[in-house]
Amino acid sequence: MSPVLAGVLQLLALVAALGLSYRPLGDHMARVYSSEKHLRPEKWIYKAIGANPSVEMRWPAYLRGVLAFSAVSVLFLYLLQRVQGSLPGSLGFVSIDPDQAFNTAASFVANTNWQSYYGEQAMGHVVQTGGLAVQNFVSAAVGMAVAVALVRGFARSRTGELGNFWSDLVRGTVRILLPISVIGALVLVACGAIQNFSGIHEVGQFGGGTQQWNGGAVASQEVIKELGTNGGGYFNANSAHPFENPNGLSNLFEIYLILVIPFALTRTFGRMVGSIKQGYAILGTMATIWLGFTALMMWTEFAHHGPAFDIAGGAMEGKETRFGIAGSSLFSVATTLTSTGAVNSFHSSYTGFGGGLTMLGMQLGEIAPGGVGSGLYGMLIMAVIAVFIAGLMVGRTPEYLGKKIGTREIKFAACYILVTPALVLCFTAASFVLDTPSHSMTNSGAHGFSEILYAFTSGANNNGSAFAGLNADTQWFNSTIGIAMLLGRFLPMVFVLALAGSLAEQAPVPETAGTLRTEKPLFTGLLVGTIMIIAGLTYFPALALGPLAEGLAA
Repeated sequence: MSPVLAGVLQLLALVAALGLSYRPLGDHMARVYSSEKHLRPEKWIYKAIGANPSVEMRWPAYLRGVLAFSAVSVLFLYLLQRVQGSLPGSLGFVSIDPDQAFNTAASFVANTNWQSYYGEQAMGHVVQTGGLAVQNFVSAAVGMAVAVALVRGFARSRTGELGNFWSDLVRGTVRILLPISVIGALVLVACGAIQNFSGIHEVGQFGGGTQQWNGGAVASQEVIKELGTNGGGYFNANSAHPFENPNGLSNLFEIYLILVIPFALTRTFGRMVGSIKQGYAILGTMATIWLGFTALMMWTEFAHHGPAFDIAGGAMEGKETRFGIAGSSLFSVATTLTSTGAVNSFHSSYTGFGGGLTMLGMQLGEIAPGGVGSGLYGMLIMAVIAVFIAGLMVGRTPEYLGKKIGTREIKFAACYILVTPALVLCFTAASFVLDTPSHSMTNSGAHGFSEILYAFTSGANNNGSAFAGLNADTQWFNSTIGIAMLLGRFLPMVFVLALAGSLAEQAPVPETAGTLRTEKPLFTGLLVGTIMIIAGLTYFPALALGPLAEGLAA
C-alpha cells in the first residue's frame, strides 16, 4: 500500500469515527448544560466550594467567576511547583524557578500547555498528576462554560442571565470530560501507553551506555491532554514519545480525541438555539477549513522531490517512522487548528509551506474546529462579523439567530478579533528589536523569524505547540509568553461574555423574506471567506517574512 493511499484511508476512518460520535455526544452535552438536576457528587463539590448552582448570573458575575477561579488556579499551580522539592513523589527533582513556574502555571490554566522545560526531567508525580492533569480538566471545562454562556445569549431573550458558571464548570468536568477520559485512558493503555507511579529506571542503550527513564500516570494525562485540547505532554517529546503514543492506532485515536468535542459542540449549539440546521452550518464551515488544511498539508509534505525525499516517500525529517507523513500531517493540522498544541513530529522540520500551514491554522483563531469551547465561541464571533458584512453589502440591519447585530455587538466582536493579533505581532516585534531574545534562535534568516513568530502565535492563541528550534527557557520568553497566554485566554472571554449578555437582553427579531438565511451553504461560504480574509489581511506580512519566504526560496 502506498503512503498516500494509507493517508487517505486514515482520514476516511477518522471522518467516519467523528461522524458516528457527532450526534450522540452533541445531544448529550446539550442535555448536560440544559438540565436542572444536580448529581450527588456535584452537590458535594458545590458544598465544598460554597457555590449555589441554582442562582442565574448576568455576564459580569459570570466573568468574575471565570477570572476568580482561574486566578486561584494560577496561584495554586505556581506554589505547587515552587515547593516541589519538599513534596513526596518528586522523584528527586528540585523546585521550579520562579519565571518558569509562572510560565507553566499561566500556560496550563489558560489551556495552552506551552512547556519550556523537559517534563521527564523537571516535574514529579505530584505536580504532574495533582497539578497539571487537574488543570487539563478544569481549564477545558472553563472554555466549554464560556461557549455555552454565549449560546444561551443567542437562545434567550429579554434577560441578561447566562446560567451559573460554577454549575457549568462542574457539569462539564463530571459529566463530559471525566467519563470519556476514563474510557479513553483504558484504550491508550491497551494500545501500549504506560500508567504507573514508578520511579526513575536506568536502561541500557543499543551500542552501550545507559539512559534514565521515569514512569508516570501517562495514559490518564494523555487522554485529557488531547480530549481537553490542552497539549502538554508528560515527556519532552510529547506525543512523539512511545510511552505517550505507541503506534499508528493510538495516534489516530488521539487525533480523534482532539477533534471530537469541538466538532460535536456544533450539534450542542444547534440543539440549544432550537435549530439543528444552524449547527450544521457552523459544522460545515469548520469541516471545510479542516479538510482543506489537511489536504494541503499532505500535499506539501508528500510532494517534495529529490533523492532523500524519494527514498523516504516524502519529507520525513522530524517525523516518526511509526506514524509516517500521513499520520504526522493529520496530527499537525488537528493540533494547530485546535488549541491543543500536542505534537507527534517537529514542526520546525516541516517544509516551508507545511510550517506556514501550522502557523496559519493557529492564526485563524483556532476555530476549525478549534479548542474545547473556545473553537465554538470563536466561530460564533466570526459568524457575527460575517453577518455584519453581509448586512452592509445589501443595506439591511444585520441579524443572526433572531438577534440584531448593532453597534454594541459589533464592537465586542471587533475587540475579540483584535486582541490576539496585537499580542502576537507586538511581542514578536519586541523580540527582534531587543538583543537578548534573538540569541535563543537556533536558525537565522526566515526560519529563525518563524521560530519566534510561531512561539508567540502559539502562546497568544492558547495552542502550546512549539516550532522546536527556539530556546524558550529564558526570563524574557518565560515572562512574555506567560503574559501573552493569560491575556490571549481571558481578554477575549471578557468580550465573549459581554456580547452574550447584550444578546440575551434583546427581544427576538421576527424572520422576514429579507432575513439572511444563516443555515444555508451560501452563508457557510461567506463565513469561510470572512475567516480567511481577516486572517490573511492580519498576518500575511508576517508570514511573508517567515514561512512564505522560506518556501519560495526552497
